[in-house]
Amino acid sequence: MKYGLILLMTISAMLVFSTTVYASESAKDNTITDNAIAVMKDTKGNTVGLATFTEDASGLVRINVDVRGLTPGLHGIHIHEKGDCIGPSFTSAGGHYNPLSKEHGLNNPKGPHAGDLPNLEVGKDGKGHMNVTTKLVTLSPGPTTLFTANGTSLIIHAGPDDQMTNPAGNSGARIVCGVIEKK
Repeated sequence: MKYGLILLMTISAMLVFSTTVYASESAKDNTITDNAIAVMKDTKGNTVGLATFTEDASGLVRINVDVRGLTPGLHGIHIHEKGDCIGPSFTSAGGHYNPLSKEHGLNNPKGPHAGDLPNLEVGKDGKGHMNVTTKLVTLSPGPTTLFTANGTSLIIHAGPDDQMTNPAGNSGARIVCGVIEKK
């Protein structure tokens, strides 16, 4: 028990230290070039979380998602081609963001869509967190910018994404949506 507590305290300290170092390095080096946010809402219009997007000077985009009130398990999560989240079906968000005309899925040899992301894991308490980086999209101007004329949105699906099957990895209904907006 004593060793378990010491290990837990050590891991906690390492996580706090690494988060602090990342934040201070970014601030010190001015590597953050753009920021965006998406307020995540469920099919009833209730706010269930927040997603933040930051791009560094190298073009790497970090996506940080925190949500609550979802069913436990894996959920497909994707960036969609329109910045429109009309519930309850969220079909107004269009298909996956795919400006380079690729196939669906991070495991697809002909893919992936620019908007494809790993599955979001939701715990038994209904809370999910994802912290992922991608070079498939940008916040700065260019062919894969998230700030298109139609905008973009972030969608969470009812089930897991199989990372191969077109058009959406068999991930099921759209249950959460947030419009991605400049911060």
